[in-house]
Amino acid sequence: MKLARRSLLSIVVSAVAATVTPAVMAQGTVLRVVPHSNLAILDPIWTTAYMSRNHGYMIYDTLFGTDENGKVKPQMVESWTESDDHRLWTFKLRKGLAFHDGAPVTGDDVIASLQRWGKRDAMGSALFQFVQRMDSPAPDTFRIFLGEACGFVLEALGKPSSSVPFIMPKRVAETDPFKQIDDYIGSGPYVFKKDEFKPGDRAVYLKNTKYVPRSEPPSGSTGGKRVYVDRVEWNLALRDTLAQVNALQKGEVDIVEALGFDHYETVKADKTLQLPNYSKFGLQYMARFNHLHKPFDNVKVRQAALAAFSQEPFLRAQVGVKELYHTCASMFICGTPYGSTAGSEIQSKGNMRKAQQLLKESGYDGTPVVLMKPTDLAAIGKIPDVAAQLLRQAGFKVDLQAMDWQTLVGRRAKKDPIDKGGWNMFLTSWQAFDVWSPIANPALDSRGEKSVWFGWPTDDKLATLRNEFMRATDESVKKKLADQIHTRAFEVGTHAPVGEYTQPMAARKNISGFFVTNGNIYWNLKKN
Repeated sequence: MKLARRSLLSIVVSAVAATVTPAVMAQGTVLRVVPHSNLAILDPIWTTAYMSRNHGYMIYDTLFGTDENGKVKPQMVESWTESDDHRLWTFKLRKGLAFHDGAPVTGDDVIASLQRWGKRDAMGSALFQFVQRMDSPAPDTFRIFLGEACGFVLEALGKPSSSVPFIMPKRVAETDPFKQIDDYIGSGPYVFKKDEFKPGDRAVYLKNTKYVPRSEPPSGSTGGKRVYVDRVEWNLALRDTLAQVNALQKGEVDIVEALGFDHYETVKADKTLQLPNYSKFGLQYMARFNHLHKPFDNVKVRQAALAAFSQEPFLRAQVGVKELYHTCASMFICGTPYGSTAGSEIQSKGNMRKAQQLLKESGYDGTPVVLMKPTDLAAIGKIPDVAAQLLRQAGFKVDLQAMDWQTLVGRRAKKDPIDKGGWNMFLTSWQAFDVWSPIANPALDSRGEKSVWFGWPTDDKLATLRNEFMRATDESVKKKLADQIHTRAFEVGTHAPVGEYTQPMAARKNISGFFVTNGNIYWNLKKN
């Protein structure tokens, strides 16, 4: 009977669209996960939302990955060469790469995927400022021709988090980057069960039995993506954090991706549960201003907000568990290669009196700040309230508007005026690898409405410094430039970092195989 089930599964995966009744699955091979949020957007290039990124990692593969120490390593790529002048990069794909519909992965698929990603991602956009052209001289080969040398080709191709350069079939990747895809065929370790997907209820993934993993152990987004379960179910409906813990304790779910901080000590004391160590550098909270509209189109107003945003109140209110958070004056994450405090005094040494003075000097006319607050994302649900309180103390009028996270994600992409459904500010969190570099950090793209991330700041000096950083290959030069970029970002108030933290994950003791990642990754896990 067991053999028959596995044979049936192989047929299903090959057909992709066939239906599998959950009852035919052995209970021990179904991994039940409560993700940190609802999954509404299935295109991981269209949005930077982590739920969409996590969905992407389930079904797509990447050319390179980044390990737990920040080192880029090959994934779909078998080998590569770089010309002496650093302008021609030639990559050969490893054998056994195939999409879920059986079609082989080719260089043409790669090129189309990179072109689409390059139009939406901050680092991708930066890379394509140097790309002259790309071609595929053989099905298993692709080449990138640069107009001039730059120092971050592999770092960009191995970017581990939003937005990840996932490889899609050419026909899918040719979708307008500003429209969402509707075909979810990938070549990754899982197959998406589109017929079982119900937004707000559940998402289902089946093991890709034809996937050929690398031989290396998993680390970050690199190494062998070995799948030991037949099916992964994401419970998208269970949003109450207490209910999540109760379901975990009863064995109704196996993993709670983002444990509510209020329940940390409860899980820590429960001998049937565990708190897996899956993150090395943690995350950063960020307040993002909309630079297009009043009042944050005024640099002095943004500086007033920076001065008001002492980090400790945010962290104490949101996280509360001292061992899980710390203040950090760096936009590039403390303890990382570009971690810096240069120019951060306006916030790190700011105070309410200074904020009130700056706001008065700005000529602020009482325009309300439309501050968006998510209602269903426990990890950041409280920090908008803190921001509203601090802004009001500084002298701002605040219109705090509550909505679910996916609505917020859709609304923040709009450049519309406030009276047409626009916004002034939202708060979010970033995993370290998304913001620890002047190129990767999307909040530092200062090309105005051409910027690839929401907020659209305009500052030519910051843009020039980032361009110099892109061209630099000497690490000491890059470090000096990073400090200058950091200083300038605080001067113009691109955004406000409001502290760093570790997001605990909770799991039942019978789940093993956790490793240090730079996202929420569900391979290498066994259910005993």
